[in-house]
Amino acid sequence: MPPHKSQPRRIMIIGPSGSGKTWLATRLGQSLGLPVIHIDKFYFHPGWVQRDRAETAALATLAADAPDWVLEGNNSASMDHRAERADLIIYLDLGRVRRLARCLWRSARWHGRTRPDMAQGCPERFDHAFLFDWVWNYASHSEPRMQDFLSRWQGRRPILRLGSARAVRRLARDPASALAGIETRSAPR
Repeated sequence: MPPHKSQPRRIMIIGPSGSGKTWLATRLGQSLGLPVIHIDKFYFHPGWVQRDRAETAALATLAADAPDWVLEGNNSASMDHRAERADLIIYLDLGRVRRLARCLWRSARWHGRTRPDMAQGCPERFDHAFLFDWVWNYASHSEPRMQDFLSRWQGRRPILRLGSARAVRRLARDPASALAGIETRSAPR
């Protein structure tokens, strides 16, 4: 279908941990009147018991089949399905020092309590492996796959790359205006 200008109704937000996916998704959902879906809720059962990977991917895929959403989180097994359904893909690409600082702050702020974007019964904690193996080393373990994904979808869906906290805040401040000029493709409903 030919591109057209309209407000996106299905927005996929991806990027490394601590880049602001949850924050941006919440603001876009509120401003645009779209339901917000957090993939982190699909990863665990209470007590930080990890779900089977196939089950997590199935839950993310099912969520993407809804008619309207802001869906934030990575889950590589469901990314292509979500992209196929998306009107817009937003990739947050902030530096690792900022991301690590944000994750540390988030862990301190929510310590012992379950964040609204996390599975019930999974209270926030300081997890050294997550902070330093996952967040700090994102460029070596996940960035190449993320760039491959973005390359595959370039030209098939509009991709908005935001590389600074300022750019993310600017989009959150007035998403209707910021997104009004983006040419979207009619994705399957």
